[in-house]
Amino acid sequence: MNRCLWPAEDPLMIQYHDTEWGVPLHDDRKLFEFLVLDAFQAGLSWRTILYKREQFRKAFDAFDPECIAKYDARKIQQLMHNANIIRNRMKIEATVENARRFLEICSRYGSFDQFIWQFTNYQTIHHHLQPGQPAPATSAESDAMSKALRAAGFKFVGSTICYAFMQAAGMINDHVVTCFRYSALQENSSV
Repeated sequence: MNRCLWPAEDPLMIQYHDTEWGVPLHDDRKLFEFLVLDAFQAGLSWRTILYKREQFRKAFDAFDPECIAKYDARKIQQLMHNANIIRNRMKIEATVENARRFLEICSRYGSFDQFIWQFTNYQTIHHHLQPGQPAPATSAESDAMSKALRAAGFKFVGSTICYAFMQAAGMINDHVVTCFRYSALQENSSV
């Protein structure tokens, strides 16, 4: 079976690649989860985050933005002592602030899904990457998403983080054309 090279032989990375990465996502809670995880990934590998994802889910109340938005200094300090997650105060505090902004976006637009997919015109962008061709790190769409999120008060939402989010959430299909997931996602990418 042909797939992208980045999962290598890692079983968890293969599972993520084969079942999640690039699948169009419209569930607000899951979109928030990817926003949080991609922010924590900044400066780290996705593999590091993926292997800690279950611990992140436990530590951050299953990525419930309503719950996270109420975190206080005591809860943040508790998270800073949790060795099972990335203990970066700026990223933890950004998660709390982003939960608050996320809820504001949901209130204003009806859902985060409705807001976030506007940056790809409510459809998946299919790149035609050849084997060995690197995916871009940013795009005009991720630039626009980053600018809008920052204007709304979000933190850790630079264009590179937004691009990784768009890949994860299926807004962009960056599977190489020879990967078995590329054509499957191309056929099932209606929003």
